[in-house]
Amino acid sequence: MRALLALEDGVTFEGEAIGAPGTVVGEVVFNTGMTGYQEILTDPSYAGQIVTLTYPLIGNYGINEEDDESRQVQVSALVVRQVCEHPSNWRARWSLREHLQAKGIPGIHGIDTRALTRRLRAAGVMMGILTTELTREEALRHLQASPRYDQFNYVRMVTTPEPYVWDVEGMKPVDAPVLPDTRYRITLLDCGLKYNILRRFAALGSRVTVLPCTATAEDVLATAPDGVALSPGPGDPALLSDIVAQVRRLVGKVPLFGICLGNQLVGAAFGAKTFKLKFGHRGCNHPVKDLRSGQVTITSQNHGYAVDPSGLEPGMEVWQINLNDGTVEGLRHTSLPIFTLQYHPEASPGPRDSDPYFAEFLRLIDESRG
Repeated sequence: MRALLALEDGVTFEGEAIGAPGTVVGEVVFNTGMTGYQEILTDPSYAGQIVTLTYPLIGNYGINEEDDESRQVQVSALVVRQVCEHPSNWRARWSLREHLQAKGIPGIHGIDTRALTRRLRAAGVMMGILTTELTREEALRHLQASPRYDQFNYVRMVTTPEPYVWDVEGMKPVDAPVLPDTRYRITLLDCGLKYNILRRFAALGSRVTVLPCTATAEDVLATAPDGVALSPGPGDPALLSDIVAQVRRLVGKVPLFGICLGNQLVGAAFGAKTFKLKFGHRGCNHPVKDLRSGQVTITSQNHGYAVDPSGLEPGMEVWQINLNDGTVEGLRHTSLPIFTLQYHPEASPGPRDSDPYFAEFLRLIDESRG
């Protein structure tokens, strides 16, 4: 089946459909990772986006039942150079093509993804439309009449509808018994979390209570947490003033750890604004420098916005920066038990250099206990 990808600047790419038939509109972005396509598909931070993978052959190890990062596929559509029709891996249950079709997600392959990526790097990410139904002219008219990415509060769309807990045994109802070897009680505000965050905390002896993004500071504190984590998530952080207000009310009452969008929410709670990056950071090989130690970490990233540190209130400082463009990659408070990371320490997909920051947050909790 023919498929068409059209960008808002009028450039179009024609290829073959590899997913469900139909028409979707989204922000077109690219990810430079060589692996991790299943995690990318199910990462809530990609909600509302048409994701292009720059590695040319995608799907060679198939799709399995264990590597999903959320309860559903989150991307609007997938764009690849070539899809592997016959995956080879002992964990594989479905091919990528079968998975997209079963989940109702449109996709396209057989286009020049290098040319597409170069255009996005030069012009910046832009809105696009992927269709198996419309002509080029119809698609461009439909795209022009569609709302833009930053007009949607995607966090409300991807957050958990109900609270739950997660420990070494996996997801459980909130009234499940506490395991005897639980050392920490973490409460996580779900703005679009990846399950690997919960797995990392659980592996370190934590029981994590996950609350919807609409939870108030009182709701969070009612769970009697040792520490509070703020998850990654999609969309423009400028639309999340209600969540920022609750984060501000938690400051000084409990240790805080922000990841990706969580970093931006904490920054906003301390007076900073955010700005949109030209084409974002999405991939598994971004170098980040710790300004205290000088250590460089190779990180997995997925964000289209960054914190402007110029408005930060006294006490909150930048402690990590991106070595590619100098943008903020982490904030740390000089006296309160609060730190954040703009990248993904849960590291799936990507390297595990930053995995120890989960243990660092738990050490911060221990220190705050006295």
